[in-house]
Amino acid sequence: MQITSSFSNAAATGAQASTNQSDYLTFLNMLTVQMQNQDPLNPMDASDFAVQLATFAGVEQQTFTNQLLNAMLGQGGLSDLGSWVGMEARVFGGAWYGGDAISLAPDPALGAETATLIVRDSTGAIVDSRPIDPVAQSYRWDGLDSSGTRLPDGTYTFEVESRQGDSILDTQPVAAYVPVLEARYQNGATMLVMPGGLMVDSASVTGLRRPTD
Repeated sequence: MQITSSFSNAAATGAQASTNQSDYLTFLNMLTVQMQNQDPLNPMDASDFAVQLATFAGVEQQTFTNQLLNAMLGQGGLSDLGSWVGMEARVFGGAWYGGDAISLAPDPALGAETATLIVRDSTGAIVDSRPIDPVAQSYRWDGLDSSGTRLPDGTYTFEVESRQGDSILDTQPVAAYVPVLEARYQNGATMLVMPGGLMVDSASVTGLRRPTD
């Protein structure tokens, strides 16, 4: 977890507090000017004045509440970030292979008689293709090509082709369970750092589990 994240949170909280304080002071100035410039022969109705005072009190209370909420969110944010680290996130879009098998979550089409796992490298070229169980919900890819040769380290994407006889039912991307090495706030989003330097927005994570190995 990076120190810069903490500074960013503090800066954002300070900016929000400054905005709330500015709104509060603006309202106070407007009310003061209104009282100073009212017509002495036709002064403000007492009930209207009471309503504005109540509004003033509400703005003051809202300012305090917002500052308190921002402080609470700032403290809880670091805790939330820490809860991601060490977990395995279920993500689409590829995973880094560095010698260890990658846990996949294939989802062949309903009614498929056969299913084929297709593996592509970072250029989009197919580097491996192998049959898998057409009802499989999990699979560990060992990083070997069809000849049994270990593929080089790099980012690989996965898809499953489902067939019924000679007809292709569909071809769908396959999610991988990838370890979360770091979590950080970046541009208002929680970004997860994966092996190989891959970064994934936490909003795109479709599952989370503890390491199974």
